[in-house]
Amino acid sequence: MLPEVTFSTFIISLASSALVGLGEVPDPADGSISQNLLLAKHNIDVLEMLRQKTCGCLDEQETGLLENILCELRIKYVLVCDKGKQARSAGGA
Repeated sequence: MLPEVTFSTFIISLASSALVGLGEVPDPADGSISQNLLLAKHNIDVLEMLRQKTCGCLDEQETGLLENILCELRIKYVLVCDKGKQARSAGGA
């Protein structure tokens, strides 16, 4: 049974998809772990767009959830991208 659709569960769903793209969690469809940074960035961008469009319309808990998730995903995205750059530069040296 799927959880009730609320703003918070929607945000968590988008965040989960971003984590799959970052290679942080397995893909629920097949259990594989792989990176798709375009998918991750797209989901982060969607979350940011929702943050901007819902500014002033959310309760305190929803606002906090969205802001915290965005902060964590952005940090993870930068770390994954930096790790990839370091691996490419080490391989090219």
